[in-house]
Amino acid sequence: MKTFLLVLLGALTWPAFGSEGQPEIHSVDLDVFDHASVRRGAEHYIHYCQGCHSLKHLRYSRLAKDYQIDDDTMKREFLLGERKMHETLLSAMRPEDAEQWFGAPAPDLSLSARARGADWIYTYLKSFYLDPSRPTGVNNLLVNNVAMPNVLADFQGLQVPVIAHQGGMEYIERLALQQPGTMSPEAFDRALQDLMNFLVYVSEPSQLQRLKLGKYVLGFLLLLTVLLYFLKKEYWKDVH
Repeated sequence: MKTFLLVLLGALTWPAFGSEGQPEIHSVDLDVFDHASVRRGAEHYIHYCQGCHSLKHLRYSRLAKDYQIDDDTMKREFLLGERKMHETLLSAMRPEDAEQWFGAPAPDLSLSARARGADWIYTYLKSFYLDPSRPTGVNNLLVNNVAMPNVLADFQGLQVPVIAHQGGMEYIERLALQQPGTMSPEAFDRALQDLMNFLVYVSEPSQLQRLKLGKYVLGFLLLLTVLLYFLKKEYWKDVH
């Protein structure tokens, strides 16, 4: 049902191409409690995404606290330039520059995983293909005439569309890897999985505490149910 709703949303919002006019949304395994994965995802974001996209609702200090990242590591891997621990993860690119270069300001991605869904973002980042007609030289199956360049092309490699015909109509059947990147397809998928874990965490940092607390609440309710069951039996044992 989740995948169906995401596909439907994409069809209503963005023109896209694929089998029967609709690309497949791929699922990604998520685990915000995988500290190593989220930390790798945060590094990917800061080095390859933060140049354009901000995370205005997350502070470096919150990331360090939630994932036990020491000060030296934060300064070495995350606090690039003159950034400070109390600051949020803002982009250095000005909105007016983004609009001039790409036609629109780069959106803040703080809530992107909740608004679009991690599966949609994961599929989107895998769906760039070469298109010489576009200013950036690439297009995307999920967002036709996309303004965003493929910033991960060096890792994924270059993809080209495989065209098919049906009922006199032309559509993109699939994407084929024309030039391999520095990562194998499996390694690239793992890197995207790390990035999705980070974005899902960013969309609701409190879920780390909420999900842990939820286990104790469910355990308490289960215990309370057992106690109330035996209490009920005790009250009604003399009733015939």
